[in-house]
Amino acid sequence: MSNYAIRVEKLGKSYRIGGPVQQYQTLRENLGQNLVAPWRRLRDGKSDRDLFWALKDVSFDIKQGDVIGVIGRNGAGKSTLLKILSRVTEPSAGTAEIRGRVGALLEVGTGFHPELTGRENIFLNGAILGMKRAEIERKFDEIVDFSEVEKFIDTPVKRYSSGMTLRLAFAVAAHLEPEILVVDEVLAVGDAEFQRKCLGKMSDVAQEGRTVLFVSHNMSAVLRLTTESLLIEKGELIMRAPTAKVVDYYLSRGYAQEGIRSWNADEIPASAAPFRPYSIKILNQAGIVSDTVRSTEDFQLEISYELSEDIKGLRVGMYLLSTRGEYIYTSFDTDDAGLYDQMLLRPRGKYISRCTIPADSLNEGRFVIGMNASSYRIKSYFHDEQALIFNVDASGAPGMQWVENRMGPMRPRLAWKIEAE
Repeated sequence: MSNYAIRVEKLGKSYRIGGPVQQYQTLRENLGQNLVAPWRRLRDGKSDRDLFWALKDVSFDIKQGDVIGVIGRNGAGKSTLLKILSRVTEPSAGTAEIRGRVGALLEVGTGFHPELTGRENIFLNGAILGMKRAEIERKFDEIVDFSEVEKFIDTPVKRYSSGMTLRLAFAVAAHLEPEILVVDEVLAVGDAEFQRKCLGKMSDVAQEGRTVLFVSHNMSAVLRLTTESLLIEKGELIMRAPTAKVVDYYLSRGYAQEGIRSWNADEIPASAAPFRPYSIKILNQAGIVSDTVRSTEDFQLEISYELSEDIKGLRVGMYLLSTRGEYIYTSFDTDDAGLYDQMLLRPRGKYISRCTIPADSLNEGRFVIGMNASSYRIKSYFHDEQALIFNVDASGAPGMQWVENRMGPMRPRLAWKIEAE
């Protein structure tokens, strides 16, 4: 008997661009529409060129007990793949064979009924997974304890906050013992403590020999939890290899090596309006665009953009990360309270937001810059988690007389004194 938990062959999912919302239809209506479809395409000018393939010709096998990461840029097709494997949506081409019960956490509250209480939703989700009532009752106290919503367990879920809903949804998905656990990038909704708790539980699930598919932009979590990873780009499977190799390839693929990244109009989602990013640059101490800077010198980060309308509360900033995805720090152009008050309403027009990275702060190596434009808790206009990669040369940095590699991403020049007693 085959020990494969998931087998995917030439899987594809397409959507018609600008097409009408599809309603449930009878068999008679479907047959009639199929007969007239060729003439309708001629009349409306629709063709296969109007199809957008979110997934195209994807094939892979996953053995029982494997813990697999799925990584790629936003819009690469990761969530579409998981929705097909979780039977949320049907493929347009190819086949997906799943052996075992699938517990899926694709977005906050997946499978929850808002009018039912937390208690009722636990039993509902268990029934959907094919579990008997006795099995659910055996795990019930453990689920409630993990979710930390015991006080509200008999309250309708529609009155839960997004964090409470996430806690209960993850607890149900992880504790009702599905043979296959599918987790999309939903942990970002929870607080840091709960994220650590979830990652610990997923590690336990993996050690129990169950199959796990884990989508995340947190490369350190992917490296910690998974043994192999799939890299998906523009709907296609680009690479499958040990996780460390895939992460290194992903983080170095497609970056501008000249120290500048520009965004074309077709790379900017419509939801970014009225914010329109143009470029992000690394400028060395001489003011020259470069992908390599010296650890002992200041350098600048410059973000240019345009606003087609006034925006209130806009903040444009950067995330500094290691090449393995660990966050080092975050900074926004209106972090200063005085500048925030001054720019509370940012009028339409073209702008450059510029900051200085001080000398003697970064260790040698490669670093990643992510870019974000948002109004806090109101709207995220634009986000590119790996906008640019750059290198730091430690020549002349403190401690270079030692040949050893200094651990960690920071290399500050601290003021020491040596006193003889």
